[in-house]
Amino acid sequence: MRIAFVLSKFPALSETFILNQITGLIDLGHEVDIYANCPRSPGENVHGEVERYELLSRVSYLHHVPRNAFTRIAKGLLLLLRNCHKDPSFVLGSLNFFRYGRAAISLRMLYLVTSFAGKRYDILQCHYGDNGSLGALLKEAGFEAKLVTMFHGWDIRIAVEKNSKRYHHLFRRGDCFLSISNYNYQNLLKLGANPQKILNHPVGIDLRRFSSSKTRSVPDPSQPLIVLTVARLVPEKGLQYGIHAIQELISTHPRLNLHYLIIGQGPLEKKVKALIRELHLEEHIHLLGGMDQSEVIKKMEESHLFLLPSLSEALPVVLMEAQAMELPVIATKVGSVDQVLKDGESGFLAPPGDSKALAERLGYLIDHPESWHEMGKAGRQLVEKHFDIEKLNRRLVRIYERLLS
Repeated sequence: MRIAFVLSKFPALSETFILNQITGLIDLGHEVDIYANCPRSPGENVHGEVERYELLSRVSYLHHVPRNAFTRIAKGLLLLLRNCHKDPSFVLGSLNFFRYGRAAISLRMLYLVTSFAGKRYDILQCHYGDNGSLGALLKEAGFEAKLVTMFHGWDIRIAVEKNSKRYHHLFRRGDCFLSISNYNYQNLLKLGANPQKILNHPVGIDLRRFSSSKTRSVPDPSQPLIVLTVARLVPEKGLQYGIHAIQELISTHPRLNLHYLIIGQGPLEKKVKALIRELHLEEHIHLLGGMDQSEVIKKMEESHLFLLPSLSEALPVVLMEAQAMELPVIATKVGSVDQVLKDGESGFLAPPGDSKALAERLGYLIDHPESWHEMGKAGRQLVEKHFDIEKLNRRLVRIYERLLS
């Protein structure tokens, strides 16, 4: 099959779940191209698979509509001249203001369709609802691929909280909507998606990469006990509650040689650093910045416990990764986290925004290291059963084949 991925950003360090789909479909023999709104940020790390699979050679960046009207018209004429011969009805049809209204008058439709002029695909695989909406515009303009949209976290939340009609055009034009969790499934129904078009299909991880032979035990007193978080530095990750939990834990375990490592980058970096200084935790808490997957795996191998203090989540991939590495985990009961983590078996759940509860659960695990091995094994088994990307990618291909038949 010929498959086009429509993404917000590529490559993106935090979106390994998309990268796993792309490389998995290539491994299965399918032809994959990538269309993205923007490239990575300057200086941002990339995962090794981007180079190994030469994925940048498969990427096209969508034409951005300039704000300046003169520049927009001039560039639009150039795009028209360069692309009209590839598919005249498709390109010229984008200027039909009777059909597309403002999207045609502003030349938004022209800028979109010229990115795809002359291209033929079986599947248009969009990640996140807004990119699915772009796919719906392409379908309306006559693009014949089957439109599949995978919803994740923020795209569901923004529609639920701010605009329940945000995806109504997509719901009319889309062929299939992939829900990664029970939380997403229920909200897609509330937002108006056709239940016959919704399929539960979670994201997953490459279990060949995430594997640990280490038996975790309390380190020698001269060595630190390491608690790890991997998360973007954004409000919904609730990092302030994780930091306050560490402060609480140190107050109840004053002799504990504890290091709390946070891997990630984002707009809250200055605020997180300021909070660490304010609480005088510089000796215990360390921000490590963004890391690629191989570096994250190395840090997980070196750690003893994993903490994710989120205020909102859909189906956090990082919890799959931590459990595949047989780390006992502590997370908050938000979204569909309880699909990834079995409370009391592979770790513990705590209420969101409750630093004391997080500290109590961390303290219990620190006081009962004999539980780490069984919890780690239980987490690994859960991920193997439900979130193996090889099995999920083969299932995704079967979904595509049914749509095409």
